[in-house]
Amino acid sequence: MTTRFDEIDRKILDLLQQRDRAVGVLAEEVGLSQTPCWRRIRRLEEAGVIRERVTLVDQKKAGVPMTVFISITAPRHEAAWLMKFRELLENIPQIVEAYRLTGSVDYILKVLVPDVEALDQVYKTMIERLEFSQINSSISMEELKFTTAVPTNYLK
Repeated sequence: MTTRFDEIDRKILDLLQQRDRAVGVLAEEVGLSQTPCWRRIRRLEEAGVIRERVTLVDQKKAGVPMTVFISITAPRHEAAWLMKFRELLENIPQIVEAYRLTGSVDYILKVLVPDVEALDQVYKTMIERLEFSQINSSISMEELKFTTAVPTNYLK
């Protein structure tokens, strides 16, 4: 049986993605009483739409103001290399996001560091542990948009 979601579910998700709030406040904002609102949140969690609840930390105040995007070209496309690469990603906490891509670049990483020296240490750690065909880094000059919110208008 497929779970169906409606406009109230989408509104709950949109509001929760803006900021966490007490269920009573959320219920009032979406026009429900507290218990039905809580049931909808639980249903969204059970369906896996809400994966987890987290706190967003200001990266500058946390001492890691520099955002760097590292593009990687793999030396070969094989399962063993990919497994070692995944392990490498898990063991470098400065790498906060990683994606496999189509096109001429195989992977892109988002790295948060305090300065160029820390970036260089991440680079050295990577090349000590694994072989790469090519690594290119781009330092972000300005954050033009940042959100963790997922568009909910496609939720059915």
